[in-house]
Amino acid sequence: MEWSTGLSGLAVGLLIAVVTAPVGVSGAVFLLPVQLSVFGVPSPAVTPTNLLFNVVAGPGALLRYRRTGLLHSVLTRRLMAGTLPGVAVGAVVRVFAVPGPAAFRLLVAALLMPLGLWLIMRTLRPARPNPPAEPSPRTVTGLALAVGIVGGIYGIGGGSILGPVLVGRGMPVAQVAPAALASTFVTSLAGAAAFTLLSLTGASGVTPDWYLGLACGLGGLIGGYLGAHLQPRLPETALRLLLGALAAALGISYAVQALR
Repeated sequence: MEWSTGLSGLAVGLLIAVVTAPVGVSGAVFLLPVQLSVFGVPSPAVTPTNLLFNVVAGPGALLRYRRTGLLHSVLTRRLMAGTLPGVAVGAVVRVFAVPGPAAFRLLVAALLMPLGLWLIMRTLRPARPNPPAEPSPRTVTGLALAVGIVGGIYGIGGGSILGPVLVGRGMPVAQVAPAALASTFVTSLAGAAAFTLLSLTGASGVTPDWYLGLACGLGGLIGGYLGAHLQPRLPETALRLLLGALAAALGISYAVQALR
């Protein structure tokens, strides 16, 4: 029934956002396999549905981060400068030349599993005398561009990729999380607009599942606010370990799905 699907989507969106918002991940990357496997959202409609989730859920965490003064930063602007054009390119690729879901899952697994384990090991290892240098502005923008393209193709929040890389290179989670979530929100708006324009050209299957996307997004809106509220109460080490564990767990999950 539709009401039970809506309640399930709301609960899933809330639980995912509570866990992921403190480390700058929107949760869409974890919602994607749930939409495909549990709710049966067809491809490529799952991409704009995930973008819809980000648009609805994003303001919850962003409102909380704005109150703490962490939202407006140079890092936020650099990430947006890369992800905004990237998501437009990704949306076009998604409709006209997208690789199969198995290839995507293997790509995510190959990237996030070692990235998550690397971040966990770096966190647990004793601090070295010379900490790693933060990435240059050009590197940050280039990485954001690549992540924006991936986000436009698959409708995932770039925080799941940007977060582990930037934190692993020495940036504090408290600085990375608001910037990554703000970038995800703005690029999701752009991606949703791009898919709307593409649907007007006659491209088939690019209309989101509005009911499910809004239900999951409403849960994410509540969960994102709660998760952002929890972040200042969690130590930096715990946040880094959480981010690394989320990335590694997602990589393992996608690898299992791809090999089935």
